[in-house]
Amino acid sequence: MGQRESTITTRMAYSSDMVGVVIGLALLAFWLYSLFDVITTPEEAVRNVPKPVWLLVVAVVPVVGGLVWMVRGRPQPDRETWSVPPQPGTHHTSAPKGPDDDPEFLRELDKRMRGDD
Repeated sequence: MGQRESTITTRMAYSSDMVGVVIGLALLAFWLYSLFDVITTPEEAVRNVPKPVWLLVVAVVPVVGGLVWMVRGRPQPDRETWSVPPQPGTHHTSAPKGPDDDPEFLRELDKRMRGDD
């Protein structure tokens, strides 16, 4: 029985080592992603502090710096804002989504099909 217990203990140690390796690789990947994201973000798009400061924060404090960068420094996507929120049941007028939704395009297409150019 001594050999069997030794084999089980070895397998358990190996599996717990693998968990540590996977977690370590995930943290390394997150840190590298954050670092490259800071490097490739345009200077004028960076929020709160200058880009070199963000680069130092992410490089020196890998995981926490990357999290802070994602929350506080990364550029936010532009959101469409309404001066007055739309009322329920009303249609939001916006640019046509495709050529077949554009009445002007359909008129021009009809003229071309009839040969009225």
